[in-house]
Amino acid sequence: MSALTLAVRDSNTMLRRNLLHAWRYPSATLNLLLTPIMLLLLFVYIFGDVMSAGIGGGGADRSDYIAYIVPGILLMTIGGTTIGAAVYVSMDMTEGLIARFRTMAVYRGSVIVGHVVGSVLQSIASVVLVGAVGVAIGFRSTDATVLEWLAALGLVALFALALTWIAVGMGMASPNPEAAGNMAMPLILLPLFSSAFIPADMMPGWFQPIAEYQPFTPAIETLRGLLLGTGIGHNGWLAIAWCVGLSALGYRWSLAQFNRDPK
Repeated sequence: MSALTLAVRDSNTMLRRNLLHAWRYPSATLNLLLTPIMLLLLFVYIFGDVMSAGIGGGGADRSDYIAYIVPGILLMTIGGTTIGAAVYVSMDMTEGLIARFRTMAVYRGSVIVGHVVGSVLQSIASVVLVGAVGVAIGFRSTDATVLEWLAALGLVALFALALTWIAVGMGMASPNPEAAGNMAMPLILLPLFSSAFIPADMMPGWFQPIAEYQPFTPAIETLRGLLLGTGIGHNGWLAIAWCVGLSALGYRWSLAQFNRDPK
């Protein structure tokens, strides 16, 4: 059996392991999903009329605000889902599973690959679920073409891959699963300081650079443009650059942590 075949076989086994774990213990994923869903319902039905008055030159209504907020909530969902990856990786590292695999004829990187691919698939499934909630309360994307929908799906997958690699690095660097969950909390809090809920140019002047120069804002604006037909501008290239950069950083960080002595 070639090294590539062995790597694919073992990675597929670890992927099935992670998906079965998520299927048998869905409470963690569901708990993380509650935050973006509750924020979506809160901002639409409680603050919707007030928030919609601040966009579109004051002439927008609640349906316009639903269209504005859903893309941000979708990417916020990815950040929440990847927290689970950090926790599960930390559990594998601290409970000795990685150490046992190192003594077996198992492709070393298969455990990481299983976590990364499994988390990306869970993130996409979570986005579909939250997107269904958005459609149920009135979100529509009538102007998007098939190509734009495919591009939006590709952006979601690429963004999920980038955040997952960062989450895996956090999980490996944490001394226990609780610390991993706390370390990964910025992945769900950072969207609150982006253009997910209000345009960045409506924020205080000193805060606008924080909202503009972070990974979530260009990704949200790109997804918003693809789904709603609004202008994307330079945000598309910025979003891709952030995804590639975070993926490379998370990969190198995770690899360094994985190759060190086991905990």
